[in-house]
Amino acid sequence: MIEREHLTTVDPARTFIVQPMFRFTNARRSSDALLEEAVGLVEAIQLNVVGSKTINITNPSPATLMGKGQMADIGAFCKENKVELVFVNHNITPPQQRNLEREWNAKVIDRTGLILEIFGARARTKEGQLQVELAALSYQRSRLVRSWTHLERQRGGFGFLGGPGESQLELDRRLISNRIIKIKEELDDVRRMRGLHRKQRERAEQPVIALVGYTNAGKSTLFNRLTDAGVMAENLLFATLDPTMRQITLPSGKQVILSDTVGFISDLPTHLVEAFHATLEEVENADIILHVRDISHEDTRAQKEDVQNVLETLAINHDDPRVIEALNKIDAIAPEDRQTIIQQSRRSGRETMSAWSFQGDMVKGASAAISALSGDGIDDMLHMIDDRLKLGHKTYAIKLSYAEGAPLAWLYENGTIINRKDNAKHIILDVELSPANWGRYQSQFGKKK
Repeated sequence: MIEREHLTTVDPARTFIVQPMFRFTNARRSSDALLEEAVGLVEAIQLNVVGSKTINITNPSPATLMGKGQMADIGAFCKENKVELVFVNHNITPPQQRNLEREWNAKVIDRTGLILEIFGARARTKEGQLQVELAALSYQRSRLVRSWTHLERQRGGFGFLGGPGESQLELDRRLISNRIIKIKEELDDVRRMRGLHRKQRERAEQPVIALVGYTNAGKSTLFNRLTDAGVMAENLLFATLDPTMRQITLPSGKQVILSDTVGFISDLPTHLVEAFHATLEEVENADIILHVRDISHEDTRAQKEDVQNVLETLAINHDDPRVIEALNKIDAIAPEDRQTIIQQSRRSGRETMSAWSFQGDMVKGASAAISALSGDGIDDMLHMIDDRLKLGHKTYAIKLSYAEGAPLAWLYENGTIINRKDNAKHIILDVELSPANWGRYQSQFGKKK
């Protein structure tokens, strides 16, 4: 049954949401959860939701996706309530889109189109804008729908929602292809620059901690708490799009780079994953991958799987030892469940591999129960990161003369001094070094041990 919500007569576009449910698909999420996410996507682009409907589909129609009766019911609602835009929370083909638009006399947009529209509106940096435009053009090239009206739109986005006056020209495939080539060349320059910055960090031995997670899991809130960066953090899907990097200091005194990345989502368009490869390289090359999860969400397990699926496209498996789970929003769950999560998270140990079960969910490996909002559990999480970075570190006994001030200063700066003894001629140090720093020490100062 169609659910009617508060109706307004002012902009933005009056939008109706259609949530298809496919009978022979093993859905990991309930229809209510899917519809809630669909509403969140629409509100993220500041559209006016006037109604929604979940429809069951047994045999998807190649022409219209849904049955004639379902299509007629939605059409009647759209006509009665002056609906301007219908969002189908599923990917639809160009013929299906055109047929539904004719039937409902309204603009129709699918899941990929809306996500691209959101990203187009949110991108602020040159790199982010290039990546989103590449994804949008790849999507448009397969459809040849309308023109680059986003260049005229103050709100941003990529024109999938319709542009000023609706006077649009069909995109020319050759122009799109040429533009895609140019963007890829510019993104190659971005990738090379990132590679240079990465080498500089490696020379300074600044490990990178990459935040990943489902959109709205609390990554930006956690980033702000750790860095005081003031990154946009709202209860909004894709509140952060452009990657941000800041330096933080761990409890050991070690300085690391914390990188906030774009949120993942189920059925993330392939175009986006490919376009954002330059940014996602930071995740591929990270020393620690901090997977921020909204443990209070009813679909936390499904969201975890969606994140893992994207990570696997980057050759990062679920059992990668770099991955630590930050079980966020423990302040939003019942006290008894919260205590269970905290205890089991601590039981996972700083380096032990264990598993625990919570409401049917399974977490493997190191995990920390936290609240990015209140700060609970943050210290334990930072200690866990510290310990994980120390994996492979060894303690070396190094003897130096008093004249060797340069290697002594280097060891104090790049290692952890466990013990120091001074005699008449020498300084004898027990110093903990990472494999990389032991190699650097040998290269710079010779094998003095």
